[in-house]
Amino acid sequence: MAYPALKPISPEVYLAEERRSSTKHHYFNGDVVAMAGASIAHNTIVSNLIREVGVFLKEKDCNIFPSDLRVSIPSAATYTYPDATIICGSPEVTDEQRDTVKNPTVIFEVLSETTREYDTSKKFLFYQRIPSLKEYILIDSTLQSVVIYRRQEDELWNIAVTEGAEGSLKISSIGFSLSFKELYSNVTLRTI
Repeated sequence: MAYPALKPISPEVYLAEERRSSTKHHYFNGDVVAMAGASIAHNTIVSNLIREVGVFLKEKDCNIFPSDLRVSIPSAATYTYPDATIICGSPEVTDEQRDTVKNPTVIFEVLSETTREYDTSKKFLFYQRIPSLKEYILIDSTLQSVVIYRRQEDELWNIAVTEGAEGSLKISSIGFSLSFKELYSNVTLRTI
């Protein structure tokens, strides 16, 4: 794909180019950033998450989607591809292409050494601007640790951290809990 080098582009140009591209790119207020590949641990965690949550959501009014679903944050002029996204109710799409949504209920990011700082800071600031978002869940790919940001009624965010082999991922907005044993199944973790 031929994006202009170091020159900001409009969201319309980004979407047109992205839809023709064979690779995925994030868009942040004019800047386009290519997405890097992910480790086996990262992909295994995402696979475990989607499988277990997907089974729970079967025949419910929510669905979980993998990282190919683009999320729009118009108030931040941003488009991202979360590692997984839960949408409750009908997906609200941005246009007739139906490949970009703007109403996620839960966003998951699996942390790696290269994405950790961005996912825990600037990206969360963007995600907070999504009115429908209830939970932002960060899953560590190197040790059993999950950080969950939950939107409160006063629009402030509460933080919950769970660590260790006996932990579990509690997704409050859908009433589901996934043990770390299931979440981290077949993942080689770092020892401390």
